[in-house]
Amino acid sequence: MLVYRPEPERGRGMDWDKLRIFHAVADAGSLTHAGDSLHLSQSAVSRQIRSLEESLGTTLFHRHARGLILTEQGELLFEATRSMNKRLEAAAARIRDSEEEVLGDLRVTTTLAFGTLWLAPRLPKLYERYPDLRIDLMLEERVLDLPMREADVAIRMKEPSQADLIRKKLMGIRLAPYASITYLERSPPLERIEQIASHRVITQGPSSPQVTAGASLAQELMRHEPQSLLTINNYFGVLQATLNDLGVGILPDYVTEDFPQLVRVLPEVVSGEVPVFLAYPEELRQSKRVTVFRDFVQEEVIAHRRRIRDAVA
Repeated sequence: MLVYRPEPERGRGMDWDKLRIFHAVADAGSLTHAGDSLHLSQSAVSRQIRSLEESLGTTLFHRHARGLILTEQGELLFEATRSMNKRLEAAAARIRDSEEEVLGDLRVTTTLAFGTLWLAPRLPKLYERYPDLRIDLMLEERVLDLPMREADVAIRMKEPSQADLIRKKLMGIRLAPYASITYLERSPPLERIEQIASHRVITQGPSSPQVTAGASLAQELMRHEPQSLLTINNYFGVLQATLNDLGVGILPDYVTEDFPQLVRVLPEVVSGEVPVFLAYPEELRQSKRVTVFRDFVQEEVIAHRRRIRDAVA
């Protein structure tokens, strides 16, 4: 059966409002969910999509009981609207940053351990300087896509591989075994690595997202067959278990500064250096919010290094 499709209108651009609605539907995969986010009825959204399809002379979605799937032509248009949306968000950010005051939203992503144990305790100083700044701190092991604006700034335990990012190495960290003073007082001696056989080791589990250096250090200790093993899927949990006298925890050195009850044991056992990078998209180079956050983190890193150096001296 022949299906009539009107020729697309020539000499006129596409309707921006229809493109906005199309993007919401493609992103949600549902007319209903897109309508909820746009505050439009399902029928209104459906009419706009049909109108856009007619103006383009093509079908943008396959419709079935489980929702909507983009056609090949729909994928091409969605790729274009994604790019447009990213550029519009960047433009809006630059416009907001043209004001004298530092205010507005800043989305920061980093790992659960670094964000919880190092960054969050230092944020009160930043808020004292810029009380109108609103930080959305996203703590997860998944690496968010900065060029696609899933976040504005990232702090990660390796150099970012994505293109079009400004990156700055903040510091290098190492992992080592630590134990609480009270645990060491009531436990067998721990002066040589072979003596780990009389202790419980607390570490991230092998299936947990973690840096290679930490996994290698755990394997080195396991070769000496510790008496017991406790695995936890993040360093925050490892820290809590170590503080509560459960055993010898493998921890990154940045967390121990704030916990004087922890003691470094087996000083010859240490991981290789793990680089910590701060990164943000090139298009946010002029962002005041990004600039003040970057400068603040760098100041805190310098202060952190100084305290560690003074403690060793």
